[in-house]
Order: sequence, then C-alpha cells, then structure tokens
Amino acid sequence: MTPKTISIIGVPLDYGADRRGVDMGPSAIRYAGLHEKLRQAGHQVNDLGNLAVPVPESRVPKNPRLKYLDEIVKVNRVLARTVEKVVNEGQFPVVLGGDHSIAMGTIAGLLRARPKIGLLWFDAHGDFNTENSSPSGNIHGMPVAVAAGRSQTDLAIPFKGHFLDEAKIVYVGVRTLDSDEAATLRASQATVFSMHEVDRYGMREVMARAMDIVSQGTDGVHLSFDIDALDPLYAPGSGTPYSGGLTDREAHLALELLAEADILTSLEMVEVNPILDEHNRTGELAANLIASALGHRII
Repeated sequence: MTPKTISIIGVPLDYGADRRGVDMGPSAIRYAGLHEKLRQAGHQVNDLGNLAVPVPESRVPKNPRLKYLDEIVKVNRVLARTVEKVVNEGQFPVVLGGDHSIAMGTIAGLLRARPKIGLLWFDAHGDFNTENSSPSGNIHGMPVAVAAGRSQTDLAIPFKGHFLDEAKIVYVGVRTLDSDEAATLRASQATVFSMHEVDRYGMREVMARAMDIVSQGTDGVHLSFDIDALDPLYAPGSGTPYSGGLTDREAHLALELLAEADILTSLEMVEVNPILDEHNRTGELAANLIASALGHRII
C-alpha cells in the first residue's frame, strides 16, 4: 500500500443509539495502540483529537421519530468541514466513533472534496431507515439513506445537495433488517452481500465483487465499518450484538484485500462500546482492523 499521511478524527457521539458508552470508543481504539500500528505500516500519523460533543444527560430528545436531531446535525456539520479540509490537504481521514450516525458527517465532507465516491458499508444492519420507517427513531439506523438523498429532514444539511450514487453503495455482512427497511433496500440500487453471500461464496469472492462495484467510475472509496459486523463472540463491546456475524479472520481478510487493492481514500470505525467490552478486546480488534485496511502485514 502507498504510504499515506493519516489524520485521525475522534467523534465521541452517542446520541444516535439507545445504549450509552460508544462515546468512549475513540479512546478505546487509540489506547489499543492505533498510532503505532499505523506507523509500523509505513504511514505518517496526525491525531486531530476529538470533536466537541455535548453531554447527553444535559439534553432531551424533542422528536421521538428523530431523537436528538439538532445535536447530531450540529456535530455532523463540524465533522463534514473537518473531513473536507483533511481531504483537500491531501491527507487520509480515519474517523473514530462514536455511533454510526457520524457517517453522515464523514460522507458529507468526503463528497464536498470528491463528488464521486464509492461506499463500502460493513455492518450487521442496513442503516437504511428514514424517519418514516424507523421503529426506534434512533438516527444511527439512518445514515446510508440520508447519504443517498432519501431524507428531507435537517439530517441532509451537511451534504449541501451532494449525495451518494446508490449504485456505488455496497454492504458486506448484513444479517438483520427492519421490514420496511428491507423492502426499501431491495428496491434501491445498492448492492447487499449479506452473511448468506459471505457463507455461500466466501469472503474473497464477495470482496472482489464489492471492490469492483465501488471503484469503477469513482474518484475514491470510503470504508465505514461498524464493529457489530463481527459476531459478538469476537467483538463483545457492541451495543447492538447479533449472532451469526463475521469471524475475526474473515474481517481481517476483507480489509487485507482492500489494502492490497489500494483503493481506499478514507475510513471510519464505529460503535465500539468499552462499557460492554471485555478488557478492551473490541477496542484492540478495531485498531487491528484499521491497521489491516491500511496495509499492516504479518510478514
């Protein structure tokens, strides 16, 4: 992999989910030695610290269909500006969450700098709900739909009219969808490699197909990785565990293949919850997966 100048951006946001604790995710991943792993892979590392996020206990959700909308939009607007600046300076953003609602800010910033990007979304869930289909009102279940231009709410503000091409959205590892969300995804142009496809074809074939879709006709590929893509046996520190997920080796292989292809232009790792973890196992796994995606090799 080509050596890069990496800018790490922490976003300790947990307004998008019901379970508290993911606000400590950036610290857990850094504590697991992320900086040194990336330097060992040949990269220069700049850590921009954490974005400021208000304490949830001081806020009350105003709309049960869009919980903490104002707070999430405010943080994502700052994140979008930060990511845009990093990319325009020729650096590679690594964004650490926080819950998956931060992807809206990351993707909005990327699209301002590179209007045509492909999205690789590793997740147990589809995150393709809108305020009309979400059974919970939790915004961390909506970012892909928003990034594809399917929301007319204030969540779309950071995008400034620049949205993803649905045909360049690829999911890997999906294994649970809400009923309306599943119907919307089936009717969309996004490609979904669920755990059925991973089991049936193997990770190497799934990644070959996924990388071809997101890299053709784009000027960048963003990897958004929710740690719950892995089975909770390997990643216990997740607020939304669901059995039957990726093994640690399947996840590492997928990201090693991405590193070999050298197509990534940005990356984010989200939903690591140290409160639910065991001796920072999940934080360490997240750091190691980031390193694999950025070229760390055994030999």
